[in-house]
Amino acid sequence: MNLRSIFIICTLFIQIGSTKAQSPITKESFKHINLNFQGLENVKNAVESGKYNDAASALLKYYRIKLGSRKPDFSNLEIPVDTTGSLDNKTFETAEKALQHQFKTQESYGFFDFGKDINWQLWPVKDNEVRWQLHRLKWWLPMALAYRSTKDEKYAQEWVLQFDDWVKKNPLGLSADNDRFAWRALEVSDRIQSLVPTISIFINSPHFTSQFLITVLNSYHQQTEYLRNHYAKEGNHRLFEAQRTLFAGASFPEFSDAVNWRKSGIDVLNSEIIKQVYADGVQYELSPVYHAAAIDIFAKAYKGAQKAGVEDEFPASYKLTVEKMAMAFINITFPNYNQPMFGDSWWTKKELRIRQFTAWSELFPENPFISYFASDGKKGQKPNWLSNALNNAGLYTFRNGWDRASTILILKASPPGEFHAQPDNGTFELWVNGRNFTPDAGCFVYSGDAEIMKKRNWFRQTRVHCTMTLNNQDMVITKAQQNKWTTSTDLDVLTYTNPSYLDLNHRRTVLFVDKKYFIILDQAIGAKTGILGVHYQLKEDSKPQFDKTKNRVWTSYSDGNNLLVQCLSPIKTELKKEEGKVSYQYGTETTRPALVFEKNKDNKKDASFVSVMYPFTGGKAPKIILKENKGNNYAEGELDLVLTIDGKRRNLKLNLNN
Repeated sequence: MNLRSIFIICTLFIQIGSTKAQSPITKESFKHINLNFQGLENVKNAVESGKYNDAASALLKYYRIKLGSRKPDFSNLEIPVDTTGSLDNKTFETAEKALQHQFKTQESYGFFDFGKDINWQLWPVKDNEVRWQLHRLKWWLPMALAYRSTKDEKYAQEWVLQFDDWVKKNPLGLSADNDRFAWRALEVSDRIQSLVPTISIFINSPHFTSQFLITVLNSYHQQTEYLRNHYAKEGNHRLFEAQRTLFAGASFPEFSDAVNWRKSGIDVLNSEIIKQVYADGVQYELSPVYHAAAIDIFAKAYKGAQKAGVEDEFPASYKLTVEKMAMAFINITFPNYNQPMFGDSWWTKKELRIRQFTAWSELFPENPFISYFASDGKKGQKPNWLSNALNNAGLYTFRNGWDRASTILILKASPPGEFHAQPDNGTFELWVNGRNFTPDAGCFVYSGDAEIMKKRNWFRQTRVHCTMTLNNQDMVITKAQQNKWTTSTDLDVLTYTNPSYLDLNHRRTVLFVDKKYFIILDQAIGAKTGILGVHYQLKEDSKPQFDKTKNRVWTSYSDGNNLLVQCLSPIKTELKKEEGKVSYQYGTETTRPALVFEKNKDNKKDASFVSVMYPFTGGKAPKIILKENKGNNYAEGELDLVLTIDGKRRNLKLNLNN
C-alpha cells in the first residue's frame, strides 16, 4: 500500500470520527451563508438539491482555495507575526504546552494546567484578566503557526478538539458568571480577530473536515452577531470591538450579515473618533499605551474598509484625525521609543513601536515625521520643533532635542480621564542623556478580588506620583486648567491649576531654564489645612544620596549622568524617604527610591514650595541657592528670583498670569 492510499484511509477515519462527534449537516447549517455570493455556485446547487454533505464539501473546497492557498491575514493582530524566519522558541513552547492543556492566559503569570478534561471555569489567580484572557484563546494561533512550520498534524488534531470543547462547554447563557468572562464583548472580539489566520492555516489539514467547517462558521457567525449587538458603551473596548466586527465582515464576506458587520463597525468608529479624540489628537483615556492602541484601531479599520472596498464610508476628517493622533504620539515619545507610563501604561519594546509607526506611515506616506520614526531616523524628517503643548489633553513636553542626549520632561495636567487614568495631575517623567530618571508608577494589575484591587490601588495613589498631596490623600479630581504656556530659546513656562482637594487647589509652575534644568513652583491655594507633600519618584538603580539638612537628594550613577532634586524653600520643610515601587510590565513590580518634601499648612494662608531638578555630570552635586527679590510675590504670580549655581547667577523675572 503506497503513502497516498494510507493518507486517504487515515483521512476517511478522521472524517468518520468527526462525524460521530458532530451534528448532522442540514439545510439549516447554511442559513447564515449568502449562497448567491460569487464562487459559491456549487454550494448553492447542492443545498437546493438537498445534498447537504456535498454542499459542505463544496464550501470546504471553496475556503481551502480562498484561505488555504495564500498567506494568512495577520494584519489585524496587535502583535505582528514574523513568518519569514523559523518558529521562535516562545511560540513553539506555547504550542507544545497547549497540547497538554497548559495555557498562558495572562503573560505575567505563566502557564496554568487546565486539566485533561479542560476546565474552562478554572480561576487559578483571582485576577479578572486571568479568566477573561483565558477566553481569548491566545494559544490557538501559536498552535497554528507550529503546524504551519512543522506540518505535524498533532497541532491540528488538538486544535479541532479544543475548538469543539470550548463551543460545547461555553454556550451563551450557561450562567451569568460564565457569560461575564467567556462572552464579554472584548474577549469575543479578540476571538473573531485571531480566528481568521488560525482557520486559514488549519483549513488544509485532514482534521479540518467539512462538518467541522460548518461548526466553525456557525460559531463564528454567532460570536460576531453577538458582538455587533453588545459593544461596550465607551472607551477603547468599544473601539476594539467595532473594528474587529468590521474586520470579520471584510474577512468573511460570504456571510449574509457581513454587510451589516462592516457597516456597524464603520458607523461606531465614525462616531467614536469624534467622542474619544480631543482636538489636539489625544485619546481621552489619557494612557499613552491605549492612545497608541486607538491609532492602531482606527488605522486598521480604514485598511479593513479598503479591503472590502468601502473606505469611502469614512469621511476625510477621519484620516486627518488619525494622522493628528500619530503626531500627538510623536510629541510624547522619548528617544528610546517609550512614552510616559501615565495611567494604565507600561514600557514597550522599541521594535514594536517601530512596527506601529511603520503601519501608520503606510497610511500617511507623505508625512515625513511619521516616516522618520518608522525608519528609526533613516528616512523622512526629524521634527522641526521642540517643546510642545497638547492643550486639550493636558500633556506638556519640554525638550531641547530629539536624540538620546536630549533633556526631555513630559508632564500630565489633564481633564478627568476614564478607567485607565489615575489621580495624578502634575506627575511627569524626566529623560536626560539616555536615562529616564523619574519613571511614573505604572499600574501593576487591573481588577480582581480584594487582594488584587489592593495591589492595583497602591499604584494609583497620588502620593506615588511626582506631584503634590494633602495629608497623603488622593486628589479628589483631575481637572487641570492651563494658566500659561510659553516657549522661547532660553525659557519655557507652564502654569496650571488643579482643584485637587475641597478648598485647596494645586497650582504648579514648571520653568525649563536655558533648555537645561527645571524650577518647579508648587502652590497650595485655599483654606484647607494639613500636611503638604511634594513627591518625587526615582529610578530603581539611582542609589540616591540624601542630605536632609539642605533638603536635597542626588543620584549616584557611575557613568556620571546624574540628577539633583532640591527644595529651595527650606523654611519649615522636611525631606523624608518614602516607600517607592514601579511596575514596568503588567503583574511585575520593582522597589525603588522615593522622597517627599513636607511642610505643615496650619492656617488658611497659601503655602508654596520651590524645587529644582538639575541634571549634572560627575559625582558631585552642584551647590544651588535661591534668593527671592523684593518684587517676588508667588500669590500674585510675580516671580523675581536669583538662582546661584556653583557661584553663577541666573535671574528669573516673569509674570505667571500673562
